[in-house]
Amino acid sequence: MAPVASVATGNEPQYDRKTEVKAFDETKAGVKGLLDAGVTELPRIFVKEQPELLDHLIVEEEPPSDIPIIDLHGVNDDAKRRKEIVREILDVFESWGYFQIINHGIPQNMLDEIIEGVRKFHELDTEVKKSYYTRDVQGKKFTYSSNFYLYKGPVTNWRDTFSVPMAPNPVDPQDLPEICRDIMIGYSKEMMRLGHTLFELFSEALGLPPNHLQDMDCSEQLLLLGHYYPPCPEPEKAIGINNHKDNDFLTILLQDHIGGLQVLHHDKWVEVPYRPGALVINTGDLLQLVSNDKLKSVMHRVQPKKVGPRISVAAFFRPVKDNPRLLGPIKEILSEDNPPLYRDGTTKEYLGAYVATGQDGTPALDKFKL
Repeated sequence: MAPVASVATGNEPQYDRKTEVKAFDETKAGVKGLLDAGVTELPRIFVKEQPELLDHLIVEEEPPSDIPIIDLHGVNDDAKRRKEIVREILDVFESWGYFQIINHGIPQNMLDEIIEGVRKFHELDTEVKKSYYTRDVQGKKFTYSSNFYLYKGPVTNWRDTFSVPMAPNPVDPQDLPEICRDIMIGYSKEMMRLGHTLFELFSEALGLPPNHLQDMDCSEQLLLLGHYYPPCPEPEKAIGINNHKDNDFLTILLQDHIGGLQVLHHDKWVEVPYRPGALVINTGDLLQLVSNDKLKSVMHRVQPKKVGPRISVAAFFRPVKDNPRLLGPIKEILSEDNPPLYRDGTTKEYLGAYVATGQDGTPALDKFKL
């Protein structure tokens, strides 16, 4: 494969980022294709030439020992333990804003299999993957591309991704690559089950009936993302994924042992440690909006590594884009002492605001503040 991007040397001709990004996109080979072509230096489009928002903050070298872990054992059959879990969730959102869960009911062999399924897809022959590569997701089920904001952001992320909406409409198995088809279907069913449990707990944490958030269509859509971060030749110059908050109600993340996920905590970047069998939970902007800042979304990012690939699987829960329901602070939790902080808006309006920022670290929710 011919080179598709220049390497910054200090004496290269005029750099035309737009042209080089387009050339990279048109290969349909993604970041993985660059390594397959023998790239040993970071192409210019991947070099972070300007510091990102919040880049000046310290990176915590050793993750603190009190990173929250919530044990879900007994959540559905022990009323006393369920109340304890709800209190733990409230404490976590006041202190951290994200947590890991164990004893969630998904067996380790299924977690291992979905990680392996994502890896196998991304390591398919390039010509096979090209049939799935597109930036036009309208009417498509399974899509593969590199960088959601390739043409918007100032720097290209060192990451390839596939995405597929697994709910509300059942996906035709024939729309999924055979190499990861069965595990994606099985894993998605487990994600829906676990997502419903978490939304019940979040509802109870807000002092509401268990079904309140689900009745607002918070879990209407399940979008499954399979991320692949190849080993990076110069990780100190690159970004795996920019500083951002998630554009949903809830994200359930499974990560492998490579590491690189960092969460902003007390003005420091803290790496989220890999724990076998654990899932990382963080809430998105839409839950922050409807909870009136009670359950806040969290800024996070991924730093690339020299080793790899790093593989993660993210399950995003939110209403479908065209759902007409207005989302705003839940009236039952408002009071004179807790007035609404945000105006109402639709999912489509919020997603439009989010896409407009290009995932540059600017909070999309700012456009909805009263």
